[in-house]
Amino acid sequence: MSLYELAILGSPAAEERDALTATLRGMVEDFGLVLDTDVVVYDGATVSGRDKRAAFAAAFFGAAAPTDIEAARELVLASAPIIPTIAANGDFALHVPEFLQSANGLKRRADDPAMTELAAAMLECVGLLRRQRRVFVSYRRVESRAAALQLHDLLNARGFDVFLDTHDIRPGDPFQDVLWHRLVDSDVMVMLDTPGYFDSRWTRQEIGRARAKDIQVLRVIWPEHVPSKLTDMAETVYLDPAELTASDGPIVDQTAEAIVLRVERLRSRSIAARYMSITGKLRADVEKIGASVEGVGAHRAIAVRLIGDRKVWAYPIVGVPTAEILNDVAEKARRADQGEVPVLVYDHVGIRDAWSAHLQWLDEQILSVRAIKVSEAGWALAAWEG
Repeated sequence: MSLYELAILGSPAAEERDALTATLRGMVEDFGLVLDTDVVVYDGATVSGRDKRAAFAAAFFGAAAPTDIEAARELVLASAPIIPTIAANGDFALHVPEFLQSANGLKRRADDPAMTELAAAMLECVGLLRRQRRVFVSYRRVESRAAALQLHDLLNARGFDVFLDTHDIRPGDPFQDVLWHRLVDSDVMVMLDTPGYFDSRWTRQEIGRARAKDIQVLRVIWPEHVPSKLTDMAETVYLDPAELTASDGPIVDQTAEAIVLRVERLRSRSIAARYMSITGKLRADVEKIGASVEGVGAHRAIAVRLIGDRKVWAYPIVGVPTAEILNDVAEKARRADQGEVPVLVYDHVGIRDAWSAHLQWLDEQILSVRAIKVSEAGWALAAWEG
């Protein structure tokens, strides 16, 4: 059985269908999944055969006279998520059927021929990518403030929740606690690599802790600056002198938009790396206590067989758990009919003490799902009572 199912409907050109499929293939491979096996992509003629137990989402390509109308209508009646999408010069009112116009659509960007934004939206709908879209901008104010502010606004406009220290820490909040909390809840760090970046102990800590948490880094290197080899493994954008309008920015529009697209693509790789890190730690701790990991089920839940033959379903999550995420895990377990209280597994390092206390309170009050720190998984599961 496939873990995720997608559909490309409507009237995409052949090259658009191929481009979107190729981008989806690359993104799911970040998670160790195989397109056509773990993730199936249907068209209008085959979508009626989808497995209704699998997580599903569709993209509908609008046009003046779109096809697959009845297939889309059946999916709407089944409450399946559909993303209406049109070309950069398209018109939703004219090119999208009326019964789909209540769903928030996506206008494809002319500078995104790989349709990275659409692929990410589809994978968010099925739960492979989390819906929280968080970016951390690391920079030195004296060298790149204007560029940091520009990217903050541009990423926000593209649907990201962007952390910038000058904008997102309220007066009276413990500055460093909030900063680390927001870092560990980010998908990607954008590092503005200026000549004095490593002169600050704070930026040194930011890049080091991002790497310690497997958060992917997009390094934007200032013109004529020789970057440190400490960040050679990061994705890199080299700026030419003509791409900066002043020494601290802003960056010319075309290059700034390209940086946003790089963040979008890097995000799936980052979430996958963090997910794999948590699952690896979970497996190691489970095996220490004589239990075993049996496999992966619906919604990437991990089946853990405890001593005594009891099975527990663990849901590794990336970032900071919230009540909404606890509810989402409980709902996924209910739909999968797993028969046991599901276990949310998370990495607590970097989360604020106040938030950790809140999570403990939630765990004591909510009986439909449990939450454990991955560093304590073996300890907790060895005495598991559900």
